[in-house]
Amino acid sequence: MMESIQCVSYKSAVGELIIATHGGEVCMIDWKYRKMRKAIDQRISTALGAPLLESAPNQLQQQTIAWLHTYFAGNQSRFEIPFKMVGSAFQKEVWNALLEIERGCTISYIELARKLGKPDAVRAVAAANGANALSVVVPCHRVIGSDGQLVGYAGGLTAKTTLLELEGARKPSLQISLF
Repeated sequence: MMESIQCVSYKSAVGELIIATHGGEVCMIDWKYRKMRKAIDQRISTALGAPLLESAPNQLQQQTIAWLHTYFAGNQSRFEIPFKMVGSAFQKEVWNALLEIERGCTISYIELARKLGKPDAVRAVAAANGANALSVVVPCHRVIGSDGQLVGYAGGLTAKTTLLELEGARKPSLQISLF
């Protein structure tokens, strides 16, 4: 019998998340009501060769929920639960770079593209960032616009603002343009 991708819902302080596991690893912690929900689910199901099925919380999901509780309470701990990134080689390269952004820090899409050695790939980097299915753990919320503004986030800008505030990120300064 084919192993399924087990999914449970978790209502966080900033929105409802889907937590999915497969093969002893977390493969999704993603916003339930995001615009790309069907595309993300299809990509993960196809790549893992398994259907997504709602289930009772398994041990990994319970550990993930416990970690999310402490995260939303302001705990600084790292996510030590086994997880797998499901995407293309380029997407995984972007997501691994996101893991290097320290808590409380932000980076622009163009800075992230430069960090990857691909300064002309800003749109591809932004698309990979938007395809991240491990929200919070792979901190795509730490990526901002080059003008310092908060832009694009699967969980919505209110969730992005809340996560950055929770992590102690500095708010973008308001500057008046003189030219």
